[in-house]
Amino acid sequence: MTTVYPIPDNHAQRFALHNEVHARSSLILGLPLRATHLALSRTGDEKLYERHHLAQLCERFGNTPPAADADHFSATFDTFQLRWEQHGEFSTYTFYVQGTEEKPFASPALKKVPIDWLSAMTGKVLVATHATILPVTDSTNTTTDLSAVSPYFASHPIIGSTVTGGAANVFTDFRIHVDGFSRFLIVDHNLRVEQGARLLHRLFEIEVYRVLALLAFPIARQLSPELKKADQQLYTITNAMTQSGGDDTKLLEELTALAAEIENHISSNHLRFAAAEAYYTLVERRLVDLREVRIQGIQTIGEFINRRLEPAVNTCRFTSNRFKSLSERVGNASQLLRTRVDIMIERQNQRLLTSMNLRAKMQLRMQQMVEGISIVAITYYAASLIRAMTQTLQSLGVHVEPEVIEGASIPFILIAIGLGLRRIHHIIKTTTDAS
Repeated sequence: MTTVYPIPDNHAQRFALHNEVHARSSLILGLPLRATHLALSRTGDEKLYERHHLAQLCERFGNTPPAADADHFSATFDTFQLRWEQHGEFSTYTFYVQGTEEKPFASPALKKVPIDWLSAMTGKVLVATHATILPVTDSTNTTTDLSAVSPYFASHPIIGSTVTGGAANVFTDFRIHVDGFSRFLIVDHNLRVEQGARLLHRLFEIEVYRVLALLAFPIARQLSPELKKADQQLYTITNAMTQSGGDDTKLLEELTALAAEIENHISSNHLRFAAAEAYYTLVERRLVDLREVRIQGIQTIGEFINRRLEPAVNTCRFTSNRFKSLSERVGNASQLLRTRVDIMIERQNQRLLTSMNLRAKMQLRMQQMVEGISIVAITYYAASLIRAMTQTLQSLGVHVEPEVIEGASIPFILIAIGLGLRRIHHIIKTTTDAS
């Protein structure tokens, strides 16, 4: 792209990042309309297959398929419109059909989609919901009378409110009906086309993120007994630490095993609990975006969701925080016990060094005694050799006195041996100091 100003070259991702804000813009839909929203959990292989599956639908109707690296796609087919988005752990399909029937949910938008293509979809359904936007009439004016919409929800208790500054009323019962789908009914008082598309998108996101946030709740309930067990085990170990005469090494092994078990639970479930927190935040933001105003006599969508979703999310938070707290307590107990074990080992080493020092002194005394005996023995043998030599000389005719020479040589032999030992001690000391 050329510019009229001499500015530096564009960053390689400048335009992609700039246009990301427009990547998921709402569809321009005429009102009234019907919509069906599906949220499917997908594995890695299923995510690769769904692009091929989506390309088959485009090929059937002569549309251009999404790019190989695309994570969202919108297109208009013969009788319906499709919006597809691929997220980290799920994908969503929203099908739109303009116009309404006499009964809002008698002919949902999904009926316009080829059955054989739907039957080839992979994944597991997280959310399946129908929605209808109806124009306000005498029969659908719910300002004062809700009996007109009650049959559409099998006479279940209705939740709803006035939204988007009074431009529409939204009703639901947050139940899965006999067809396997939940329902949203929107009564259009003064919705603009863009408002209708955004409102549908927000309602679908609330439903999807609400379910995704609750995925952590069964895990939290499953981990509750494990938490109690680990907490009791930690109490037993710390109580034993206060008793004298215990086996600290054994307690440290038990603490290490407990710490490993707790860290395994944290590592295995941290992502799910963090995701639940993020999804709950998104639900709260989408509820704020609705700008709800109460309809007398029924709960608003925000009230209903908060009263039922918030306790479950708080349970997940409590479980996650309790595991982290337990991990810190185990770490503190392990540190204290390691200090005690280190002190005990230090004392044992000190006693061992003292014992080795005493043993070394005893060996030195014995060595000195052996040296004294050795000096006497060496002197005796050296004097005997001198005597034998003088006796040999005497037998050869030399006039010598062997006994006299032997006795006179003893002092010189002692001096020579003493000087030799002194030299040996000096060599040993020099070698030891050098090392």
